[in-house]
Amino acid sequence: MKLFSKPDLIGERKFFPEKIPLAERELASIVYHDIFDYPLTIFELIKWVAGEKVRLSKTQEIKVEGKKGYLFIKGREGLVLKRLMRKRISARKMARAKRAARFLSFIPTIKMIAVSGALAMENADEEADIDLLIITKRGTLWTTRFLALALLGFLRIPRRKYGDKNQKDKLCLNIWLDEDDLVWQKRTFFTAHEIAQIKPLVNKEKTYEKFIFKNRWVVDYWPNAVKIQDYPRGVATRPSPFIVFEPLLRRFQFWYMKGKVTREVVTPTRALFHPIDWGKVVLSGFRKKVRG
Repeated sequence: MKLFSKPDLIGERKFFPEKIPLAERELASIVYHDIFDYPLTIFELIKWVAGEKVRLSKTQEIKVEGKKGYLFIKGREGLVLKRLMRKRISARKMARAKRAARFLSFIPTIKMIAVSGALAMENADEEADIDLLIITKRGTLWTTRFLALALLGFLRIPRRKYGDKNQKDKLCLNIWLDEDDLVWQKRTFFTAHEIAQIKPLVNKEKTYEKFIFKNRWVVDYWPNAVKIQDYPRGVATRPSPFIVFEPLLRRFQFWYMKGKVTREVVTPTRALFHPIDWGKVVLSGFRKKVRG
């Protein structure tokens, strides 16, 4: 394989192969990321190589090209510039996310705050919001959520609210998990990727490592995307004093959301605010690209 060095659009030098023999799993990864307008570098292709559960058919019909260190489906070279632009946009949004996470980290019942969605992949567009995943101490999810929303309101940090069409740069606290309910039940290559791509901003007591360990099934879909690490186990933690407020604040928030919930998941130990099933959208897009 012949390698040559070539500058990209922002002046960095990257190594890119003239010709690359791609296996089915590598083609599957390029096709999957193309759904998100996300060309891959060689190193990213290694990280996001598809597992056995992400299968393609008619791989001979998929043609891949390369430009400025990125791989993409033939005819999609315009994605390179789009990705570089989105990377710059994402840097600005990530700074906002980190600032909000610093304030939220003072809430003692928060154990982890992570960026999720497109921003976690540095692929957010100008109008995108800032998706956050939050893990709380056991038995305090709804108390923590109440405190977090109140704090953001007090600090006047914009967040996306129900029915809000203007979402640009607003925090979207759309995934809440109790530390005792971390295992993801719906297992697809989409949810596996969403879990594997999150970037922790606050990580107390190795909660991120625990979350990934509990969802280690993601490596069946994306085997190189995450490193499974151990985490402290068997250590009894004291119940938070905030737990006494949990039943009341949970009932209050359930009452407030009554009539607004569509396909969102709302239980005492998890709250997933996703009115659109993006998993189905992505799966449909993947199949269309594979079938041509």
